[in-house]
Amino acid sequence: MKTITVFTPTYNRAFCLDQVYESLVRQTSKDFTWLIVDDGSSDNTKELVDSWGLEKKLEIQYVYQENKGMLGAHNTAHSVIGTELTICIDSDDYMPGEGIEKILELWKLHRHDKTVAGLVGMDCYKDGKIIGDSFPESLPFITYREVNKIKGDKKYVYRTEVLKEFGPYPVVEGEKFPAQGYLYRLIDSKYRLVPVNETFCVVEYLPDGNSFNKLKSYLKNPNGFAIHRLLLMETAESIPEKFRNAIHYVSSCLIAKKWKNIFTNKFKSVTIPAFPFGVVLYLYLRNRKDGAVNRNLNK
Repeated sequence: MKTITVFTPTYNRAFCLDQVYESLVRQTSKDFTWLIVDDGSSDNTKELVDSWGLEKKLEIQYVYQENKGMLGAHNTAHSVIGTELTICIDSDDYMPGEGIEKILELWKLHRHDKTVAGLVGMDCYKDGKIIGDSFPESLPFITYREVNKIKGDKKYVYRTEVLKEFGPYPVVEGEKFPAQGYLYRLIDSKYRLVPVNETFCVVEYLPDGNSFNKLKSYLKNPNGFAIHRLLLMETAESIPEKFRNAIHYVSSCLIAKKWKNIFTNKFKSVTIPAFPFGVVLYLYLRNRKDGAVNRNLNK
């Protein structure tokens, strides 16, 4: 069995999926499997993957499912992956040629430390420029929440068994709940990561990607975001942090029309005083949505 699975969730991305494929063909280490979870695509994704299978340049596993959203695809992937490690490379991104080799070399140094959940490395743009800031060289270990305090997106490599231990992601019917950090925050309670200043992923932010649709996601997935905010309140390290997440929790409850949840959750002592601020945030988001709709109608 291979050591690591490169997991790619995709939905109608046949037009760009080839760059992931080509980057994996170029890998200096072939000790990996490429898992593609097709989240209900209606384009020619399957035919494209079938053609790559005939080339036999990679070990490819293809799973098709009815559309469940990003985290539904992650849940499916985590349930079928059998390799020691997992890395997610989105359909509009790709790996540098020595990416797999670097990851596996680094992992050999830490795989026997059962307190380590995995590695976290750098993302870069196509021109090679690192996104955000590098890790301090003197930092031996880090948690997901600490990574979030460092500027720029990062790329995570996790032990598959750890992802299974804390999964699956909560899925709310009718929502696609895009907060990947939910699972990583849970993992922080027991494990730590090894930070490395090596590039694991080359990133391109497409207009239809999650990075460009944060407001839309917030408004379309209020129940999922409310669940996430409850976790963030539970794991908050300070009163201001807990209060800030309580404001977002109130706003999400209002968007979801779940008023009762504001006053019946186990953090009533902070969500009740956060209520008026949550109402303001809710009105602000609703006005932004209405403004966007009006702009589109006037085009």
